[in-house]
Amino acid sequence: MADADDVRRLALALPQVVEIDSAGFDFRVANQGFVWSYPERIPGRPRVIRTDVAVLYVGDEAEKQALLLGEPEIFFTTPGYDGLPLVMLRLVRVDVDRLTELVTDAWRMRAPASITGDLDEGAAASTPGRRR
Repeated sequence: MADADDVRRLALALPQVVEIDSAGFDFRVANQGFVWSYPERIPGRPRVIRTDVAVLYVGDEAEKQALLLGEPEIFFTTPGYDGLPLVMLRLVRVDVDRLTELVTDAWRMRAPASITGDLDEGAAASTPGRRR
């Protein structure tokens, strides 16, 4: 089971990530958001920042639909996110290993190629049997 502290720790471990001041969490790379807390909007009520749900950048509609259809217990969306390459992730439904993969993938899609190579090189150097 993951939580907002795990999101923060994982996001800040990635190169050139900035945390934006917010009521929850909000992380960007090269001024592009890649994971933030879900601003739940219920008609007739004030917006509520949900730190138990992360909004993740997923790149495109095909990836979004694959996640939503493949794991509806983990991922969801709302009409306000129609047409956007974003999904909501129920943090209590994922373990830290899966969260690491999701946050890193979201970062990789938003980060400039000039810095994603740094992460790839670090992973290659730390993976036994893998050559650069």
